[in-house]
Amino acid sequence: MSEVLELLQELTMAGLPASVVDNAKWCVLDSVGCGLYGAREPWSEIMAAEIAAEGARGESSVFGSSDMTAVPGAALCNGTASHGFELDDLLDEAIVHPGAIIVPAALAAAESVNASGERLLLGVIAGYEVMNRVGLALGLEPAHRGFHKTSLAGPIGAAAAAAIVMKLPLAQVQAAVGLACSTASGIKSFATGAGGGMMKRMHAGRSAEAGVRMAQLAARGFSGPPTAVEGRFGVLEVFGGKTAQPELLVADLGKRWAVEQVFVKVFPCCSRIQAPVQQLVALRGMKPLAASSIEKVRIGVNSYAKRINAAPAPVDTMGAQYSMPYCSALALTGDPTDPKMYSESAIGDQARRDLAARTELSVDPEMEAVYPRHYGASVEVQLTNGQTLRSSILDPHGMPGDPCTESKRLEKFTRLAARVLAPSRIERAIETVRSLERSSSARAFGALLRQSR
Repeated sequence: MSEVLELLQELTMAGLPASVVDNAKWCVLDSVGCGLYGAREPWSEIMAAEIAAEGARGESSVFGSSDMTAVPGAALCNGTASHGFELDDLLDEAIVHPGAIIVPAALAAAESVNASGERLLLGVIAGYEVMNRVGLALGLEPAHRGFHKTSLAGPIGAAAAAAIVMKLPLAQVQAAVGLACSTASGIKSFATGAGGGMMKRMHAGRSAEAGVRMAQLAARGFSGPPTAVEGRFGVLEVFGGKTAQPELLVADLGKRWAVEQVFVKVFPCCSRIQAPVQQLVALRGMKPLAASSIEKVRIGVNSYAKRINAAPAPVDTMGAQYSMPYCSALALTGDPTDPKMYSESAIGDQARRDLAARTELSVDPEMEAVYPRHYGASVEVQLTNGQTLRSSILDPHGMPGDPCTESKRLEKFTRLAARVLAPSRIERAIETVRSLERSSSARAFGALLRQSR
């Protein structure tokens, strides 16, 4: 990891390809949009109330609030909000959600030290890079054992992002990352079908909070182990086990950048569910079908999705967003882009629940062979009139293989941000991000994201 951190600590705008800087801006905008929307969800409001009750004073903004607080509290609130409705980005091969952790951590740190927009972007690029490389090097074993890889790699990436924003010397960047390794945690008990509660939302917030706290401690001289990532009893050995691949920490270093590989989500549900939902919407046509007109739905996916996303009868919003049978039934009979359709009142629709029960998941050998490089699925819909509809794709829309257009990304941000910001402030936020590397202070951007309605 030392080689990675040495490269990232020396990053400059002039030394980066223009496409890397441009993609970093889109990552910021997408994450902030998710955070603004998520700020009005109950879990985010509870977290914000908890931090406000602590009374910590600071210079960092809480999305959708007039409150300013200390760096860790802002990162906690904004990370929770950004991961708050399953719309935040993903690095597919690493199986981690970077934006909801890295952007809140980098922005909170940037506001605190009054860093420039350029430093904020460099921190975001560095944080995505570290989180992606740790996620790749961990392999698949942590996820298969029930760990949430996002919150294993998240604190490490957040520490790197905050340390770069704060312009810490290399020794302190390394200390921050080493310390953050001891905050790696998070289990997937939210994905059992018994009810996920609010826990998963918190995973991103806690990771962002831990990362910035470790960077702050390192800045004060608190030291950490230099080999806590890849060394003996390090994160890779402890969590990655047999599938750990330390060599991936440095593979194509400086040649392939994580911010250019993100999966921008279209539907507010688990990443592995995006492909079947997209195809079912296309197969049904412009108008939703009546559940009674559908005899059977068959979905072929990778074995991990079959195991994790198969619960047919979710009991809460988290469960609905993780249930492939429910989301598939919604795609055929309703609007899967509408967050309201994942509410506890909506998931009780009996006709849709009956259709979810008629949805069969199986392992598709093609999808198994390419996961996690591709999050594809094959689908088959058997109608009561005897007609059968079929489709298969390797990459859902939003993945690098089928990327969202600029207009679609702007549309997503505008739609999500409108829950908190007035139209004029939305336009200013977009323009600010477009020229972020020329901004003298990240505080002006943070101010735009506070409550305006």
